[in-house]
Amino acid sequence: MLSWRINRTLDALIGRIERTTALDPVADKAAALLLKPLDASTPLRNALSGTAAGHPLHPVLVVVPIGSWLGASYLDLTGGPAARAAATKLVGLGLAAAVPTALSGANDWAYVRGAERRVGFVHAAGNYVAIGLYAGSWFARRRQHAALGAALAGGGAALLGVTGWLGGHLSYARGVGVDTTAFDGASADWVDVLREEELVEDQPTLVRDGRVPVLLVRTGGKLYAIADRCTHRGAPLHEGEFADGCIVCPWHYSKFRVSDGQLLAGPATRSQQAYEVRTRYGSIQLRHVDEPGSLRTDPVR
Repeated sequence: MLSWRINRTLDALIGRIERTTALDPVADKAAALLLKPLDASTPLRNALSGTAAGHPLHPVLVVVPIGSWLGASYLDLTGGPAARAAATKLVGLGLAAAVPTALSGANDWAYVRGAERRVGFVHAAGNYVAIGLYAGSWFARRRQHAALGAALAGGGAALLGVTGWLGGHLSYARGVGVDTTAFDGASADWVDVLREEELVEDQPTLVRDGRVPVLLVRTGGKLYAIADRCTHRGAPLHEGEFADGCIVCPWHYSKFRVSDGQLLAGPATRSQQAYEVRTRYGSIQLRHVDEPGSLRTDPVR
């Protein structure tokens, strides 16, 4: 009964944030300011997104400041003078690590809209307040005000619990940072998708493998097919710019090679699913290349 009430309370809280459109003017303006340098610099997008690693960077980086700050609070509660000195260093380490962590989080947040942008805005605002509390804690400790430093760190830890829950909601309930094609169940059998004469050379075309959208293109006399929904935020890739065997996402400029779906530039972190393609009796057929994961075709029971 208690867990049910807690769940209902948290759902009501997150629902209110998601529907608070009064946040939009400030949040949208902040996102627009962030997108200017991100849109202008592919290396910056790649670095902050975690493109090279194949997974979003923010969830990895966030471990360092949180671990450092919680370690400091543990030492505050259990240690003596030597432990307090170590706690000061841990708070400082967390503050240093918070800079790239916040930048990578801002990068991820800039590419969402609506309810996700509102929740992310509150998540970020709370985190910045927490960073301020830990900065105050570090200065207090340096001035030998150990009790004040510990109290400020405790307040920061409590706030991080709330903002961490909001971040978890964005990832696990709203799917921010998740490959948008993760649950597309493509066919392992050959499927007819288009008559050969209907496909124009070097013109990406939307076809469907059942309900799954697929980008089909013929270039240099060869046929290629990859998942049409961008793994980043689900943009229709066939509407993007196609050149030199690559397609650029029309929304956020991620770049993929059509021959195998390989990711070449972010902010996406996952490559596109690739398909085998052939022609039979004037019909273009395709099938999925790799063995699909179990959650695509057979949810775990």
